[in-house]
Amino acid sequence: MAIHLQQAFEVGKYLVAQRLKGRKRFPLVLMLEPLFRCNLACPGCGKIQHPIDILKQHLTPEQCFAAVEECGAPIVSIPGGEPLLHPQMDEIVKGLVARKKFVYLCTNGLLLEKSLDKFQPSPYLTFSVHLDGVGELHDKYVDRKGVFDIAVKAIRAAKAKGFRVTTNTTVFEGADPKEIQDLFDFLGTLNTDGVMISPGYSYEWAPDQEHFLKRERTKTLFREILAPYKAGKKNWNFNHNPLFLDFLMGEKDYECTPWGSPSYSVLGWQKPCYLLNEGHYSTFEELLEKTDWSQYGRASGNPKCVDCMVHCGYEPTAAMDAMEPQNVARSVGSVLGIFN
Repeated sequence: MAIHLQQAFEVGKYLVAQRLKGRKRFPLVLMLEPLFRCNLACPGCGKIQHPIDILKQHLTPEQCFAAVEECGAPIVSIPGGEPLLHPQMDEIVKGLVARKKFVYLCTNGLLLEKSLDKFQPSPYLTFSVHLDGVGELHDKYVDRKGVFDIAVKAIRAAKAKGFRVTTNTTVFEGADPKEIQDLFDFLGTLNTDGVMISPGYSYEWAPDQEHFLKRERTKTLFREILAPYKAGKKNWNFNHNPLFLDFLMGEKDYECTPWGSPSYSVLGWQKPCYLLNEGHYSTFEELLEKTDWSQYGRASGNPKCVDCMVHCGYEPTAAMDAMEPQNVARSVGSVLGIFN
């Protein structure tokens, strides 16, 4: 069971409450970015391309807590940069757990093992370690030798101390489906608490702009990757709503829900989403009310959105679809490990 039962119950309760309140736009996951600094320079990521004065800044714990309270999302994902570079990350996580938010601390793993003593295992805390391949393949993607081995050692150490650990894999153009399948097989030997996967996302500032996936190519590639899983030959432990995996394979046709995963950083609330940077608002209410949402998503015709199938825009859509009567049984069954 990848998605923790307690998390599934609380998120389901939250979604029902939003529907009963008649809210059309509401967040599911807050992408909280306390800093943009990183100890890697992955070619597919544009975060460290910010000016030096921005890279030196970080949010205080109080700013993080205020954003979480203002947003109200039940899940808080902490990407980066590298969050473990933040001098008060343990304080931030402790405060979020105390608020009963489900925290996913996203890390490349380089600092994870030496940081474990700063944290306490909790059903509200999950370390999400980025792994794009096995061994040298992952090292190639992050442009540094030895990172895979360090990350795997950290995963084993975290599991030994009782922490929840998931992994996050980004699939780019040119990926070999067999190599991704080999990674999932290997991760199964680590007793991780779930695997997350998403197509490569087009950061405008990323140094490598040649390997982001087009929509039809995404569907073809994910059908190949997930074929053994769909056929019941593999029992990979995905930390996803199964409807999102259907979408990646082209079996579901969803529109983006950009407000479902709002992004807050040292610059404020990013307009309109985690991937597109068209300015910032000072409050979450301004983001919801002042953004012209009709200009974003595939249906808008915006060329920046036409090929995007990334989890931050479409997992919220899948979560709402899971509440429909025809999908409830499968969604609940996937949490219990009964259905794919």
